[in-house]
Amino acid sequence: MSWAGKILRVNLTNGTVASEPLRMDWARQYLGSRGLGTKYLVEEMDATVDPLSPDNKMIWCTGPLTGTMASTGGRYTVITKGPLTGAIACSNSGGYWGSELKAAGWDMVIVEGASAKPVYLYINDDVAELRDASHLWGKSVWETEESLKKSHQDPLLRISTIGLAGENKVLFSAIVNDLHRAAGRSGVGAVMGSKNLKAVAVRGTKGVGNIANPKEFMKVTFEKKKILHDNAVTGAGLPTYGTQVLMSVINEIGALPTRNHRDVQFEGAKDIGAEAMATPRATDGKKHLVTNQACFGCTIACGRISKIDKTHFTVENKPKYWGASGGLEYEAAWALGAANGVNDLEALQYANVLCNEQGMDPISFGATIGAVMELYEMGVLTKEQLGIDAKFGDARALAHFAEITARGEGFGVEIGQGSARLCKKYGHPDLSMSVKGQEFPAYDSRGVQGMGLTYATSNRGACHLRSYTIASEVLGIPVKTDPLTADGKPELVMAFQDATAAFDAAGICIFTSFAWTLADVQPQVAAACGEEFTLENLNQIGERIWNMERDFNNRAGFTAKDDTLPKRLLEEPAQTGPAKGLVNKLPEMLPKYYEIRGWDTEGRLKPETRERLGL
Repeated sequence: MSWAGKILRVNLTNGTVASEPLRMDWARQYLGSRGLGTKYLVEEMDATVDPLSPDNKMIWCTGPLTGTMASTGGRYTVITKGPLTGAIACSNSGGYWGSELKAAGWDMVIVEGASAKPVYLYINDDVAELRDASHLWGKSVWETEESLKKSHQDPLLRISTIGLAGENKVLFSAIVNDLHRAAGRSGVGAVMGSKNLKAVAVRGTKGVGNIANPKEFMKVTFEKKKILHDNAVTGAGLPTYGTQVLMSVINEIGALPTRNHRDVQFEGAKDIGAEAMATPRATDGKKHLVTNQACFGCTIACGRISKIDKTHFTVENKPKYWGASGGLEYEAAWALGAANGVNDLEALQYANVLCNEQGMDPISFGATIGAVMELYEMGVLTKEQLGIDAKFGDARALAHFAEITARGEGFGVEIGQGSARLCKKYGHPDLSMSVKGQEFPAYDSRGVQGMGLTYATSNRGACHLRSYTIASEVLGIPVKTDPLTADGKPELVMAFQDATAAFDAAGICIFTSFAWTLADVQPQVAAACGEEFTLENLNQIGERIWNMERDFNNRAGFTAKDDTLPKRLLEEPAQTGPAKGLVNKLPEMLPKYYEIRGWDTEGRLKPETRERLGL
C-alpha cells in the first residue's frame, strides 16, 4: 500500500507529540502529499482563522511514492492557510527531507497551536520530541542546519527550517531544507515563525516498504525512468541548463515580464540566462555555474550549484558567500532580474543566496522590488524612505533590498509585506502584479494567454506550477496550442490543474510531466498502492483535490471577484514581440472555465459537482 500508515500530531501549545493511524479512507480518496494533507487541514480547521494565529495548523506531508525508487520521489508539501494571500497554501519542496520523514515511518506531521518559546521538533524513527531552540532563534537557515547536525552528531540529519525572514514574519518567507531547497511560496515560513517553531529535524533508518506489488513496481519505475532519460527536456535540456534554459525562449516569444510588467521583453535577458551561467567570466575566467544537482531519487538533476565572483561588489568583503551554493533557477533569475530590469548575473545570485540563507521566496521578493522601483521612478517613494536610489536596472538597490528585507530592517519591513499591501498603502494598488495577493511568476499572460486563466484561478494565488500551460502553448507538450488565442484554454487549464494535483499528491516532481502523462504515473501508483488506482481514478483524484482547495477558499471569503488580473494585463497591450497589441483575454475564458468546472457564476461548487466528487 506504500503509505507508512502513521501520522505525528504535535501540539505546540501543550508541548505534546502523539502518534495516530493514517485515515486510509482519506488516503484512497486523496492519495497523499498535497491532496491528503489538504484534506486533513480543511476537515480540522475553520477556513476563516487568522493565518498567523495559533488556530492555524501546519502540515508537512509526503506522498505514497515519496522515498520509493520512483524517479523524483523526494517531494513533500507544507499545507496551511497562507498569510500572504489568506487562501489555502500548499508549498512543495524537493531535496532529501521528504524521503527522510517517510524513511522514519511517518506520512505526515500535523502541527497545532503555538509555543510560548522557540522550539524545534526532533524525529528519529519512532522517537519524536520537542526541544528548546532558544539558541537557534536569530540564526540563518545555514547556521541552524550546521548547529543541529553538530549537536546531534549526525551529518545525515535532514532539516526543514526557517531563517530570519520566517522569524520576522515576512509574508513571503519560505521553509528551507537541504540548504537551498524550499517550500517557497505563500508565506509558509511566516506561519512557522508565528508558532515559534524553528525547525523540524528528521533521521529515518527504516526505509520505505509496504509496496503492494514490489516486482511490478521495480519493472514499471525502470521503464518510466527510461522515458525521462530519452526525452529531450528531462534527459538533456534540464540536466544541462536547468530551468534557466527558458530565459531566452520566453523572451523571444514576448512573454518575459520586464520592469514590473511594463514590458514583455528584456534587452538584458542574454546576460542572466543559462548561456551566461555557463560562460567563463571576463573577471576571473571562471564559470558562474559549477555543476548540476539532483534531489532524492531524481534522474533529471535540474538543480544548479554556482559560485559568485569574489571580486563582485556584493561579496568582495564577505567570504562566507564565496563558496559553491544553490544557483539561480529560471523563476528566481527572472524575478530578481528582468522584473527589475537588472542584468547583473552576480547580483542576482547574491540576492538568491540571501533568499536561501534567510528563507525568502525569490519570486515574491523580486516581483515586489519591481513594484518598489516603479513607485520610486514615479516619485511616490523617495531615496530617504528606501535608503538608496532605486531606478529600474540598479543592481546595488536589488542587493540592498535583499539584505534589509531578510533582516527585517528599515523599508525592508514594508517590502516583507508583499507588493499587494505595499502598493495599496502608497495609493497604487494596480501596480501590484499579483492575484489574491501573491506575485506572478515569470510569464506574461499577454503573450501566453492560458497563463492568465491559470493565474486568475490558481487556488494559492498567482502560480505557474498549478497549471503549467507553457508546456503546451510554448513547448508543444503534450500537444502544441496557440499561445496568442483564448480558444480551448479553459479546457487546457482545467486538464493541467487536475493532472498537476495528482502528480503532487503522488509525491513526485511536476517536472516529470515534460515527459510523462498521468498514464505514466498511474501504473507506478497502482503497483505501489493497489490496482484500484486506475487512470480514471487518478484523474478524479486530481479534480477532487482542486475542488476541495477551491471550496476552502470560498469558505475563507474568496469569490469570483478574486479570479482576476491586474489592469495592466487586461487593459495595456503588449508593446513588442509576437503578442504586440494584445491584452489577456481572461473575460472570454473565465465563464467557460466556471461552466466546465461545474461551478456557478459566483465560482462556487454546484451541489451536483460536490456529489460527483464526494465533497
